[in-house]
Amino acid sequence: MSEQTPLTPLDLPEGDPFGPHNLPYGVFSLPGEAVELRRVGVRLGSYVLDAGAAAAALGSPYVSLLARPTLNPLLAAGRTAWSDVRRALTAWVTVPAHREAVLPLLHPLDDVTLHLPFEVADYVDFYASENHATNLGRMFRPDEEPLKPNWKHLPVGYHGRSGTVVVSGTDVVRPSGQRKSPADPAPVFGPSVRLDIETELGFVVGTPSERGTPVPLSAYRDHVFGLCLLNDWSARDIQSWETVPLGPHLGKSFATSVSAWITPLDALDAARVAPPERSVPLLPYLDDTAPPGDGMADEPGGYDLRITVTLNGHVIAETSSAALYWTAAQMLAHMTVGGASLRTGDLYGSGTISGASEHERGSLIEITWNGRDPIELPDGKRTFLEDGDVVTMTAWAPGPDNTRVGIGEVTGRIVAAG
Repeated sequence: MSEQTPLTPLDLPEGDPFGPHNLPYGVFSLPGEAVELRRVGVRLGSYVLDAGAAAAALGSPYVSLLARPTLNPLLAAGRTAWSDVRRALTAWVTVPAHREAVLPLLHPLDDVTLHLPFEVADYVDFYASENHATNLGRMFRPDEEPLKPNWKHLPVGYHGRSGTVVVSGTDVVRPSGQRKSPADPAPVFGPSVRLDIETELGFVVGTPSERGTPVPLSAYRDHVFGLCLLNDWSARDIQSWETVPLGPHLGKSFATSVSAWITPLDALDAARVAPPERSVPLLPYLDDTAPPGDGMADEPGGYDLRITVTLNGHVIAETSSAALYWTAAQMLAHMTVGGASLRTGDLYGSGTISGASEHERGSLIEITWNGRDPIELPDGKRTFLEDGDVVTMTAWAPGPDNTRVGIGEVTGRIVAAG
């Protein structure tokens, strides 16, 4: 019997969700390396390819984009460069002639440290799930229509704090602030006692735009590089007291966790889905119901990502982004229609993703119905998060030829207020 050639990191098992059809980008370092030695990596199975070193070894012109400590130069290079680099990377990990050069540049995931993959410019968070908005409306305004009159006319959102966007695995310190229940005569100050999660998608902007020039729906893919999972941690008690009349501030500003891996939009073509039927006519800059061929609706606007949320290892929700009422292109168009410019590294979130059933709710305030229906866990009941709790979100999307595209997880552990 002849000896079999041993498998290498390039020989992935069939169906691996992080195969050559995926190739998400991140930033990594090896143990003991200085901060300035961080560099761009591309995930392949359970390994990370040193993308800059591979470009150098293979004489690629993309060294200047990949041998960097952040994704920002690649993000700023634009859509043509994104496609060219992706084709090159695919060839490097699939063409047999490149194996000898590439294999030494693959590092086991367990041996590397993953960092925030891009320098975040501005951060905006939206409220794009009709199911989520309806649940909260029914919860807090039971005698009114659950959706506010503006909700189906525009993507509601707020400007968040980019400086507290952190990479998956970063501990989240329980925030302190003012809170006041209806029965309290005056507000008190202290750690939040109603700390929550928000299961979201984050969209990463690459190509900037000029101030005063709106970005139309048709230009979405010219500006957005990719997406990731996002958890916009929320202190509901602080939020509810401060939100009248201007909106979220301290209840949202303490931490927003993103995956260490950014999945390029080109890896998600098979996951595109048509947006929900529009029940209210949209103004022209948001109208994605026009027939194909006018440059506005040549492709579906949504993404079907199947997301699982666990609390201390126990599944508490399974939802999908396919039913989001507002698409990423509409959010981008609305964000810029007033003249705001895009910057490389801008991040915007979808808002909590919730489905129609109870098991598809993407926040604890919905899952427990504002604390009325606690979750039963092996280590006790939960209404909101306790110190030591670990929340992890994972996801996959349909890929080409019945494959799955793995989406990098986002996880965080709650630690006591300082």
